[in-house]
Amino acid sequence: MKILAIESSCDETAAAVVEDGKTVLSNIIASQIEEHKKFGGVVPEIASRRHCENILDVVTQALDGADCTLDDIDAFAVTYAPGLIGALLVGTSFAKGLAMATGKPLVPVHHIAGHIAANYLTDGSLKPPYLCLVASGGHSHIIEVLDYTKYHVIGRTRDDAAGEAFDKAARVLGFPYPGGVHIDKAAQQGNDQAYTLPRPKITGSEFDFSFSGLKTAVINIVHNADQKGEQINKNDLAASFQKTVSEILVGRTIAAAHEYGYKTVALAGGVSANSSVRGLLESECKRNGFRLYMPTLDLCGDNAAMIGCQAYYDFLAGRRADESLNAVATLSLDDIAV
Repeated sequence: MKILAIESSCDETAAAVVEDGKTVLSNIIASQIEEHKKFGGVVPEIASRRHCENILDVVTQALDGADCTLDDIDAFAVTYAPGLIGALLVGTSFAKGLAMATGKPLVPVHHIAGHIAANYLTDGSLKPPYLCLVASGGHSHIIEVLDYTKYHVIGRTRDDAAGEAFDKAARVLGFPYPGGVHIDKAAQQGNDQAYTLPRPKITGSEFDFSFSGLKTAVINIVHNADQKGEQINKNDLAASFQKTVSEILVGRTIAAAHEYGYKTVALAGGVSANSSVRGLLESECKRNGFRLYMPTLDLCGDNAAMIGCQAYYDFLAGRRADESLNAVATLSLDDIAV
């Protein structure tokens, strides 16, 4: 079964052809990073306009790369939630048009479910149930993956997501957008013990996250130094910040695995490319006797291959959409039903 998938939830216009949920025949991504870099982050209106300009070419390249035509495609899939509403609307509208024109099924895919599914493309031996840490620019979740289409969120951020905190800390340190990769590089040259940073906890919700206070602490350190005419060691602060975020994410994930009785743990989302998060989670899983799955670096960020993979399982579960499908900016995995 060949699925043509479209992803446009933020600032990447992506399309892919995935066969039987496991074989990536093509995976095309048109990135807008260079354009948004001068603004220090994604400008939603610009992102939506670029999706409109890019989507036809990206879909055409995906078909060509898979040596397919629309006649060879069995179903279409699209990210419909969550994300930037204008960006999502471009993808959903285009996908609905393809489905209506060809008379073929349309599968709506939740963006976070797609990130989780990237692990199936990396290692086909991963099977539910397991526990997954999803960390990205817009999301920080600890999720029970009960089945390929059934989830239970047991921890989530109450404010900033981990990736958002990385980008905002990077901005105040003078690094360009996207900040996570620059924090990671700077941290390799720094002393991660140089600064003691806060580790916020949510009373009564031990597996939830809060990164707003940590981000603000970094901003205050930099601003206070500027006001006093002092120089800070950016590498040291980047290393201390990265270590703190990693320990918060990994510590709560390991604790949740023990609490809920999981021996298999997975990692997903853009922050899963961070060397500190990957390294610490790997060592902690090994120390606790857990089996760990992580996506390859090319599947950590937003891409359509992961959407095509998840769409295969959603399709088998009977999930379909018609012309009434609409984009949804905010939608918990707990609230989707197959």
